[in-house]
Amino acid sequence: MDVLSDAITAMRTGRPHSSRTHLPAPWGMRFAASEGAGFHVILEGSCWLLPPAGDPLALAPGDVVFLPHGRGHGIADHPATRMVDVVEARDGSWVLTEDVALGIGPATTVLCGSYRLNRARAHPLLTGLPDVVHLPARIGVHPALRAAVHLLGSELEQSGPGSDAAVPALLDTLLVYILRAWLHDQAGNAAGGWAAALSDRAVADALHAIHDDPAHPWTVAELGAHAGMSRAAFARRFAAVVGQPPLAYLTWWRMTTAGRLLTSGDAPLRGIARQCGYSSEFAFAKAFSRVFGIPPGAYRKTHAMAPDQPTHEQ
Repeated sequence: MDVLSDAITAMRTGRPHSSRTHLPAPWGMRFAASEGAGFHVILEGSCWLLPPAGDPLALAPGDVVFLPHGRGHGIADHPATRMVDVVEARDGSWVLTEDVALGIGPATTVLCGSYRLNRARAHPLLTGLPDVVHLPARIGVHPALRAAVHLLGSELEQSGPGSDAAVPALLDTLLVYILRAWLHDQAGNAAGGWAAALSDRAVADALHAIHDDPAHPWTVAELGAHAGMSRAAFARRFAAVVGQPPLAYLTWWRMTTAGRLLTSGDAPLRGIARQCGYSSEFAFAKAFSRVFGIPPGAYRKTHAMAPDQPTHEQ
């Protein structure tokens, strides 16, 4: 798998959910902080995003906003409109905490959704995102993202046979395209961080090598050869861009992979040890306990993934 896919897989848990809502003004909704990540897509009309910090952000038709860190925020037809708290129901839908009369002003159609995330071993690619990722609609820019938005909006507006399978798949696709679009927009301006790492051919080649085969006994010299650089020059460049030395990142990724494998299936510990680059179950357990504070078996028992939640459509 590539680095972006791995980063998403490492954090995603449960099923995403979304809804398509038609809102005549005045209206305002306040979303509480959560462990997940949320997004809003303006399909028709306009509105304002009220982030946890900073000025309100005007949103126009086609705009996409992604809030990766689960911080509370609001959306409304106008910054001065009174907002009503929204809570998540057991079925994954959003419910207003009080009855609100429908407005008679200009209407906005908004697509809202959220992803459940495990932040215990959050990949720095995602933790390094800003509080608000704003992808304004621009003609001819990010056509794949626009296509995913269109398909998801259409499916939620009028579901058909297979919708229960289509909607979660489209939501996962949308997340990939949101992150791709942001990384693309940042690549030319970023001096460091993951936007720079994935656009730096040498560093990206080394990262892909690690993610393709975390069990391989990588050395800095071998990773440098993958990058077409000397050992010392590669080590300096990798640390400057990624934020940690190559072998420190390798160890971090191996342990993150181990944690995911332990909670997502019943593979034997010796098999997980081999997949994560350890020749013996004992060596793996010792390294795992040093990082997580408990043995792998105990971690598996206490961190088993919760069952998927249904996707809500309206």
